[in-house]
Amino acid sequence: MDVLSIGETMVVFAPKEVGPMRYAHDFTTHIAGAETNTLIGLEKLGIKTGWISQLGNDELGYKILSFVRGEGINVDAVHLTDDAPTGLFLKEKNRQDQTRVHYYRKGSAASLMTTSNIDEEYVAQFKYLYVTGITPALSENCKDTIFHLISVAKKLNLKIIFDPNLRLKLWNEAQARETLLNIISLSDIVLPGISEGAFLFNERSEKKIAQNIIALGASTVIVKLGSEGAYYENDEHVGYAKASKNVEVVDPVGAGDGFAAGFIAGYIDGLSLHDAVEQACNAGALVTTVKGDVEGLPSKEEIKQLKNNINTDDVIR
Repeated sequence: MDVLSIGETMVVFAPKEVGPMRYAHDFTTHIAGAETNTLIGLEKLGIKTGWISQLGNDELGYKILSFVRGEGINVDAVHLTDDAPTGLFLKEKNRQDQTRVHYYRKGSAASLMTTSNIDEEYVAQFKYLYVTGITPALSENCKDTIFHLISVAKKLNLKIIFDPNLRLKLWNEAQARETLLNIISLSDIVLPGISEGAFLFNERSEKKIAQNIIALGASTVIVKLGSEGAYYENDEHVGYAKASKNVEVVDPVGAGDGFAAGFIAGYIDGLSLHDAVEQACNAGALVTTVKGDVEGLPSKEEIKQLKNNINTDDVIR
């Protein structure tokens, strides 16, 4: 197998109507989790993945497990527990242009993960470990688990790929900054956004953000610039890449996870750094053309179709 990740995935409940949730009667559900979004994106690009997590031994846990397994992700390291419920969150469209999210994940099954959830023999089956800054924010024991997993991965010579994915609602600024910087120092490839660079280094220059991260020990940095593409830097290559075509944004949720999947798949497939970052930009752009967290994650063929139209000014709708 190629890429391993760890994290919490939840069931999202969203009212079908616009307005305060107190008046809602009908809800839709879907599955959401940054790490599994990226793993699903990788599976669609031909990369074999595995997921470490913990779910409640309940209907929501079964729903997530069935969905993730159905997308091709290996779930041998996902535990079910009777000690805590599966996390969930409510997504409320208070007004047509206003969305509010209400998390119910404190004390969730995933937040109770410990180092005992890490099986070294399972980790040894992979070549890359992909982690985000969300999981260490869930609880102190989750933070310990992340650092333990990274140490096991490094011992086994896995490359560490890190997306800071800052979530300040989950922890205080001092804890977040210290933990994210520590993980960066242990990572090979880092995928920050401009806002995360500003938080970590008080810098909004993509070049200075990359230089700060390389100074901490990472070998390759790709700074996401939203619709402007991305800046990349390592010892051999420096430059910019962007999506091959403008797209009409329907839903920006999940674009960063699609970006990560596009880059990691390109890197594993042996693309040049520029082409891997360009693939990441194209994948992220395509995600935004479809409503939902994973529904817009593209195949290689869809990315190829977008890239082949690089000289046109049409807008994908």
